[in-house]
Amino acid sequence: QVQVVESGGGLVQPGGSLRLSCAASGRIFSINTMEWYRQAPGKERELVAHITSGGNVIYADSVKGRFTISRDNAKNTVYLQMNSLKFEDTAVYYCNVETSLSTGWRNTYWGRGTQVTVSS
Repeated sequence: QVQVVESGGGLVQPGGSLRLSCAASGRIFSINTMEWYRQAPGKERELVAHITSGGNVIYADSVKGRFTISRDNAKNTVYLQMNSLKFEDTAVYYCNVETSLSTGWRNTYWGRGTQVTVSS
């Protein structure tokens, strides 16, 4: 009942920048946390960045100082600005959204991912 769609992935050179977007739609009363994960081939999915409804953020150590997560509550959208990209940033990036119903019941939804490839 809630759809989550990522966009903005692509091929970039090392040191380049990319901005990912994730839009949520459907039966949404409110959105709590929004997160970006990534998964490279043969690896576990890992948390990249996290943002609460109040704007509190958490980053993985590997991306601190290079990535910035932000959200636009009016658009039900979360962004990930990625700068100074490295080869090891190559992965499929997934958006995770936690919503609340009017009753307070919470659900979590995943997007299908967007590919980011950093290559020379």
